[in-house]
Amino acid sequence: MPETITSRDAARFPIVASCTLFGLYLFFKIFSQEYINLLLSMYFFVLGILALSHTISPIMNKFFPANFPSKQYQLLFTQGSGENKEEIVNYEFDSKDLVCLAMSSVVGVWYLLRKHWIANNLFGLAFSLNGVELLHLNNVSTGCILLGGLFVYDVFWVFGTNVMVTVAKSFEAPIKLVFPQDLLEKGLEADNFAMLGLGDVVIPGIFIALLLRFDISLKKNTHTYFYTSFVAYIFGLGLTIFIMHIFKHAQPALLYLVPACIGFPLLVALVKGEVTEMFSYEENSTPKEEPGDSKDARMETDKKEK
Repeated sequence: MPETITSRDAARFPIVASCTLFGLYLFFKIFSQEYINLLLSMYFFVLGILALSHTISPIMNKFFPANFPSKQYQLLFTQGSGENKEEIVNYEFDSKDLVCLAMSSVVGVWYLLRKHWIANNLFGLAFSLNGVELLHLNNVSTGCILLGGLFVYDVFWVFGTNVMVTVAKSFEAPIKLVFPQDLLEKGLEADNFAMLGLGDVVIPGIFIALLLRFDISLKKNTHTYFYTSFVAYIFGLGLTIFIMHIFKHAQPALLYLVPACIGFPLLVALVKGEVTEMFSYEENSTPKEEPGDSKDARMETDKKEK
């Protein structure tokens, strides 16, 4: 089920991320990098297969023939017995999901054996899509707090220390998208890469997804804020790459993505006079109960709103 990020979660996120990042840095400095990466490879091997299977399942369903045998399965894991029984895992799937799982396992074995950049990126994109799907922001203010905090986090750990770059280069796991810079010379065997952390995809991504839901809530049959923020992301990413090539130094992508992804939609809202609507939009909000309101009346109102 999707998890909603509140303003308190957003404020704590940069602190938790900083502790995690520095902890990984110390691990790589103290312990053998080979054994750490072996452990992480196995962990992300399992997670990557599940994430990729979940991602490609809706696409692959279109290619299965109508007479494909689709048997239903259920994976149920409970704790306790009788009235105290509690479900820990209750996952339903079918034969088509098993085919997708088998295909994803092939990619997983390819990644585990070769650490090929295409397999890495397939897993990385799957993690990103699942992250955007499962993490929701409850309002625009929370999104601004989250992006603003991670803006400071990214700038400090990239420009202020060598921690971010060291971890990114040492961490052999699909937590980043890699782009071969020598693709024309070496083809698929390229080994000189530029990197983009998945956080630079997921964090702006959940903010853009929030603006898409805000577009839908306006009921104007337009996706103005979604397209604006999407173009802003492309602009910010392009600016990051440009600055990186000019100064020949790793750049914190959020330094350029955050102002673009917040600034562009805010500018559009100012022009359209919808700033108040944007910041008052609350996801999963329920109207306050007025005196004299009955349960049946509220249910009838909910039906009309749906």
